[in-house]
Amino acid sequence: MVEGKGGRLAPVLALTLNAFVWGCSWWPFRALADQGMHALWSTALIYLLAFATFAVLRPRALPELLRTPGLWLLAAAAGMTNVGFNWAVSIGDVVRVVLLFYLMPAWAVLLAWPLLGERPSAAGLGRLLLALAGVAIVLDTGSAGLPWPRGLPEWLALAGGFSFALTNVLLRRLNFVTAGSRVLAMFGGGMVLAGSVAFAGVQQGSIAPLPLLQGSGWAIALLLAAGFLLANLALQYGASRLPSHTTALVMLSEVVFASLSSVALGAAQLTPRTLAGGALILAAAAWSAWPRASARDGAQ
Repeated sequence: MVEGKGGRLAPVLALTLNAFVWGCSWWPFRALADQGMHALWSTALIYLLAFATFAVLRPRALPELLRTPGLWLLAAAAGMTNVGFNWAVSIGDVVRVVLLFYLMPAWAVLLAWPLLGERPSAAGLGRLLLALAGVAIVLDTGSAGLPWPRGLPEWLALAGGFSFALTNVLLRRLNFVTAGSRVLAMFGGGMVLAGSVAFAGVQQGSIAPLPLLQGSGWAIALLLAAGFLLANLALQYGASRLPSHTTALVMLSEVVFASLSSVALGAAQLTPRTLAGGALILAAAAWSAWPRASARDGAQ
């Protein structure tokens, strides 16, 4: 179901909350890394806690997950999203990783058309181009040629962004199953995929084994698990009530949250180019949430 113009505010706010949690998640992942815990182990642990908690609160969700193959694809997409983003943001430049992750609206346009039959309107394409123009400005280093991913963190960010776009599209496609089973699938995917990749890395010697956390480490892990649980519920609510393209654009506010938090904590610097590009990204997100835009665009 897609909300009319009178019902768009709550879904937009829910998506903004999700973006805030993800935009600031780089700090606890790095704090856990300082205690010797790789981001993949952190992800697996956090989602194990969230999965177990939610399975207890919604016991009927697990049988539905096991008997619905479409939810297994959702689990895989959500798992790859977490592997890509969480690993990248823990080792790469926070702002650049988040911006590459949020090429996601372009992937959403490509995926929503064949999977959902959503043909983007002229206004929807306009918002998309405005957002991507902002991303291009931020990524532009002033050198010749197009910006290109540099190293593992940025390739992980691109893969995570594609997977996140697929996750959002699948949430719409799987609207016939309960929200509880979708949430459990996403937690399960993050737990299994991150844990599997971490275990494989340990066997290859590229990732350290799971360490024993100190008291502060457990507090950070529990806080992050609670935040991701709340963020996931917010995503379920918002993404199931708005068109995929609108969802993708509103979620671009994560770029702003990540930029501001990383600058405030000394992990990045805001340049005039970043500010200019961020302004375009915010403008696109605001345009997508504006009620009159919904009235003109119909479902877009």
